Amino acid sequence: MTPARVSVDHRIMDGVLCISGTRIPVATVVGLVADGLAAEDVVEQYPQLERDDVLAALAYAARAIDERHLPFRTTA
Repeated sequence: MTPARVSVDHRIMDGVLCISGTRIPVATVVGLVADGLAAEDVVEQYPQLERDDVLAALAYAARAIDERHLPFRTTA
């Protein structure tokens, strides 16, 4: 799993973060896993991906959350 599996190019998907060499947004991959799909299921739905692409998307999302202060509303 390398950072090269995730890329941004303003000419592809208007600069949305995608799995390298595809037009599949990282957010789509992360969303599918959040919905309960296993990495193998995501690859089955998107055969151009490899399991390591799914893991790279998850790793990127984890780093992004760790590095940013996200607004979080607590309930009263």
